[in-house]
Amino acid sequence: MRPGVPASFGAILAGGQSRRYGAPKALATIGGTPIVERVRAALSDVCPDIIMIANDQELYAGLGLPMRPDVRPGCGVLGGILTALLWAREQGRPGALAVACDMPFLSPGLLRRLLEVADGGDAADVVAAESGGKRGVEPLCAWYGVGCIAAIEAELDRGERHIVGFFDDVRVRRLPLDEVRAFGDPDVLFLNVNTPEERDRAEQLAAEMSDG
Repeated sequence: MRPGVPASFGAILAGGQSRRYGAPKALATIGGTPIVERVRAALSDVCPDIIMIANDQELYAGLGLPMRPDVRPGCGVLGGILTALLWAREQGRPGALAVACDMPFLSPGLLRRLLEVADGGDAADVVAAESGGKRGVEPLCAWYGVGCIAAIEAELDRGERHIVGFFDDVRVRRLPLDEVRAFGDPDVLFLNVNTPEERDRAEQLAAEMSDG
């Protein structure tokens, strides 16, 4: 964080309806701890101020986090990122380190590295880790600057909701895959729990990590 510049928010995105899971997936437990608590713990290591974007705020009232609903309901994760960035701009923050509420294995070290790159000398609107997946980067664990707001709003105005659809209109810095792997296997770091089967896989991984 640059001297005199307020810290970026850590933003937990929890605006989805968990249709595939059949229950609030962020409250499912891995290793005896709700996934959203694991996410908050990882963010807390690197962000002094954490916000949550959630449309059903009663579900997460026990977390004690400041919350807001999507400013554009029905726009998916992109609407959640926009909400976090509008909140950040309102508070004079440079941006938000946005993460999904259903990622149980986020690395504080990786999150810190994303913030370091965002805070570096080369201007960027997005800092995203390469994932090795079909998108090339992981947009659900990335830093977004308030400079993205206009591009996201334009994307949504066109009726588009693809989470990386606006990337061509902003300055994107990629954290190289080799550097990402220093913090763990990307398939584990960026694992989303969207179904009961994925929760079972995450539980098994957590047990293996504990035994190791």
